[in-house]
Parts: sequence; C-alpha cells; structure tokens
Amino acid sequence: MKEVNEWLKYQELVERCWRSGWKARCEPIELQVFKALENDPLFARRPGEDVPLEKMRELTFLRLKQLFRYNFLTKEEVMANPWKAVTLNGCLMMYDCALGGKYILNKQEFVINSPDIEAAKFWVGNMGKTATHAVVFAQLYTPDQVCHGLHSFVVALRDPKTLLALPGVLVGDIGKKLGLNGLDNGFALFHNVRIPRENLLNKTGDVTPDGRYVTPFKDPNKRFGESLGALSGGRLSFTRMATINLKLALTIAIRFSATRRQFGPKNTEEIPVLEYQLQQWRLIPYLAAAYALEHFSKSIFMNLFEFQIGQMMKEKSDRQAEMGREIHAIGCSMNRLGDLRNDNDPNCTYEGDNNVLLQQTSNYLLSWLHAKHRDGVRIESPLHTVDFLDDSHKILESRFTARTMEECMDSAVPLAAYKWLVCFLLEESQKRLEQEMASGKEEFEARNNSQVYYCRSLAMAYIEHNCLQRFHELTTDTDTPAGLRPVLSNLCALYGLWSLSNHMATLYQGNYLSGRKPTDLVQMAILTLCSQLKDDAVALVDVLAPTDFILNSPIGNADGQLYKNLWSTVMQGSQVLERPSWWKEFCSDKPVVGSLRPKL
Repeated sequence: MKEVNEWLKYQELVERCWRSGWKARCEPIELQVFKALENDPLFARRPGEDVPLEKMRELTFLRLKQLFRYNFLTKEEVMANPWKAVTLNGCLMMYDCALGGKYILNKQEFVINSPDIEAAKFWVGNMGKTATHAVVFAQLYTPDQVCHGLHSFVVALRDPKTLLALPGVLVGDIGKKLGLNGLDNGFALFHNVRIPRENLLNKTGDVTPDGRYVTPFKDPNKRFGESLGALSGGRLSFTRMATINLKLALTIAIRFSATRRQFGPKNTEEIPVLEYQLQQWRLIPYLAAAYALEHFSKSIFMNLFEFQIGQMMKEKSDRQAEMGREIHAIGCSMNRLGDLRNDNDPNCTYEGDNNVLLQQTSNYLLSWLHAKHRDGVRIESPLHTVDFLDDSHKILESRFTARTMEECMDSAVPLAAYKWLVCFLLEESQKRLEQEMASGKEEFEARNNSQVYYCRSLAMAYIEHNCLQRFHELTTDTDTPAGLRPVLSNLCALYGLWSLSNHMATLYQGNYLSGRKPTDLVQMAILTLCSQLKDDAVALVDVLAPTDFILNSPIGNADGQLYKNLWSTVMQGSQVLERPSWWKEFCSDKPVVGSLRPKL
C-alpha cells in the first residue's frame, strides 16, 4: 500500500496533461496500434525471453507481414498528416572506394566487381537472409576508363522465388549481434555481375547508350553532395529511434525509482530512491532532454517533409538547394544526440560514425563564415538555424549577466550562452583551420587536425543550440496549454543548463564567464530544477510512455505495483521451481581439490 500511495503522489501532473489534451495531441494512432498488437497472439512476448536467432528472424518477418495486413497507415493519411509516417516506422549498400561499376559499350550494361574483401558490402540491413535487390553505391567507370565517382546502382542479389543467390553474388548473414537481432544484417561480394544500363539511378549523373557521361552538375562536389543528401532522412530518423529508446529507458528508471524504497532518516520509514538528490541528478536531466528531443525530432521531420515535397515537385530554387544543405548539416550532427542499450548503439554508426559525420556539420557552418567574409553575404538559411551568426560580432561582445539562481532558471539564459558559444567556436575553428593551412597542410589534413576542441565542439554546440531554441519557442507558444507552460519551461531550462555545463571550460576560455559565481549559479539551478521537477517526473514519463505491453518491463509498469509485478514475472518463468537437469552432477561426484595439479 505504501508504494501505491507514493505512486499517486508523483502522478498529479498527468491528470493536467490529459485534461489539456497534451497526450491526445501526441500520437493517438500509437494507442490504436499498441492495442491491436497486444491482442494479436503473433506479437505476444514476456520480459527476459531468450529467442534463438533463427526463430527471432522468422518471428520478425511474420510480424512484418502481419503489419502489412493491418495497414495502419494509408498513403492518403500520410499526405494528410506526415508525422504519422514517423509514428510508424530492399536494403541500401553504402559506398566504398574499391567497389566499381564499369560500363560495357557493346552490351549496354554495367559490370559490378568487388576486387577484394575490403570492398565487400558489410552490415547491410535485410541482406543477410531476405533482400532480393539492393541499391549499391559504387564508383562509375565509362569505357574511356574515367572514374566519375560515387553513383547508385540497382543490383539483383537473390532469386525472389527461392531466395538463392544469383550467379556472381556471394551474399550471407553476419550472425548474432549485440542488439536488433530481428534484422538480418549481411555481407555481399560481386564478381562480374552484369546489370542493364537502366539500373543506374541517374538523378545526379547518367551514361548515354554510346558511353558518354552526362550530369546536370558542373561541380563534382555538388553532385556528390546531392547523392549524400538522400541519406538525410535516414540520419534524422536515427535520432528519432534514439529518442524512443531514451523514453523507454526513462519510463522504467523513473517509475522504478518512485516505488523502490531504500534507507532513510533514522527512526523513519525508508524513502523512495527518487527522493535522493543524486538519483534526481542522474535521471531528471535526461527527462528534460527527452522532451527537448521529442519536440526537436518532430519539428525537424516537418522541415524534411517540406523539403521532400519540393523535391517531388522538382523545385530548383536556391532556397530548396539551401534547405537541403541545412537539413543535411542538422542530420549529420543529430546522429550524436542517442536490451535498450544494445538496440540503441547502432544509431551511433548507421551510415557513418557519428563523430566523423559531425565534420560535415562544421563544414557547413564554416562555409557560411567564408561566404560572409569573402562575398559579404548575409547569413540566413531557410530553417533559420544559422541566422544569428550574422550578428556574431555583437553576440561575441556579450557576457553572462544572470546574478541570481532564479534568473539562471530562465531558459533564455542558456539560450543566449549557446548563441555566444557557437559564434566563438566558429571563429576559433576558422582560425585553427587557417593555421593548419598556413603550416603547409593539405585541406583534408588541415580539417582533420582541426576537429578536437574546435570543429567537433562547434557542431555539437550548433545542434544543441538548435534543439534548445525550438524547445524554448514551444514553451512560449500561445498554442501550448497555459497549465503546462510552467513545467515545460522548467524542463527547457534544465535541458539548456545541463547541456551547457559540458561547455563551461570554453565559456571561461572566451571570457563569456568570469569568476566562480556563474558556475555556482548554473549548478544550483540544475539541482533546484531537478528537485522541482521530481514530483512531476512520473507523470511526465507517463505522457511519453507506451503501453505496458510495449514497454515489457515488470519494474516499469504504469500501475506502480513494482514488487507484485516483479514476483509475477519471475513465477511465470520456465522451470523456475524445478531442479536443474544436471542436478546429479551437482549432488555427486564432488571434485577433489588439486587432483589435476601436477605432482612434480
């Protein structure tokens, strides 16, 4: 009964969320899907189940077929409300330098070859057992032996009727992974695999029947950038996947912490773990980050949808091209923001290591600074994520002005600090790059040597500022229910201060901060906000959480009955009350200590 009373204490806010329509404004389609799956025996599961790899692959495929039968989302519904496509979520083979596609003139076809195992396509989703075709990124060679760089080819892998590999294709499964084992990741090597000329995806470049290469791009780098732009949507979705994992983990951790009692003052009852400052500091900033990332991923997806509509309408305006660059820069930096741990780890390396991808974001920002210095252009982008950089000189003259903890708890304070931080790191990164170039380094080496403490930090500060800016705007939006603005404002301030605390050294280095007081104010504000949000924490995760069926955690159920649910789950396990099959080995034939030790 004690744990139930504590649970009710923490849930007051959730009633306000439901009354204001906040939950309903999120994803009502999720509840429809969750209910259907919970009632479908094919999706039945229990916590801790250990399914063999082959059975898991089969089960995943059967469930996928069932989802097609349900058809939860029609094309018409997606067009009417694009966000639904993200609410519900062939294969793509990424590029490597050695894999080549050579055009054979008299055959009107390309020949795809992997010269060695280093040119193998590896870790490709769906390739292990099931993919029949793939989009292969490879170098394009024309009959004159000229290499025209990265292009995409459609290549058949397996017979769709038998799933047997086609001639010249060595394709297989990479085996069990740390997580996401329902997905059959695989490898492929190609030996003289012939494909029709029409199998070249020719948006960025084509080969005529007589073997001439044609492209609408004069600059090969822009053509290459356009090819990479196709990956932006995937990179944005990875952050969405990481955010979902974060919400699941937080739901379990906060619900558990609100019901698990441990120690307390002398001569009193034990208190919930969530009452400890250390536990609040460990969990509640991540709760703030979950809300910030939830809103950020939704808003950036709508930006992506606007861009894709422009692509479908074949819009060729400068704004459309610039929006593509901006979304690509955001996507490359978003990769850095993300068994939950095992399933989430791949989000850090999909389509490239997230730290390496950050270089594309810093390159984007540096290109704006270069254009302003060289041509005097105004820094202004379609999504307005870089507009403030046009006032960088004025921003860099500003300093931290909060004098009290209460002032520091306004999200405008960390937001202003982030604007200064991005401007400062942009200037410092440019100086570092110029120093490297002046020392005789080639551009690639110069950029490579300017990442740590400079360009990487710049990209991180840029995406964190963007996320905070959008969350701050949400808290001041008149469409946000008035009853929820105070708690959302606290979450926004906490996210901003907590994220900013990782950059304190740089803020002091550039003299934005001076003396000890700013650090004390930021730390006190973080702890105070954690304490103020503590009683709302359970309700806040209830708003984000899926159903218990989806969560699949006895210690994280919505009813707060921690011990009852845990006991029930344990007792439902297989053979939990039976002795082991090897009990005779245990009870007899006791080992003689040292009997195998050499006698000499």
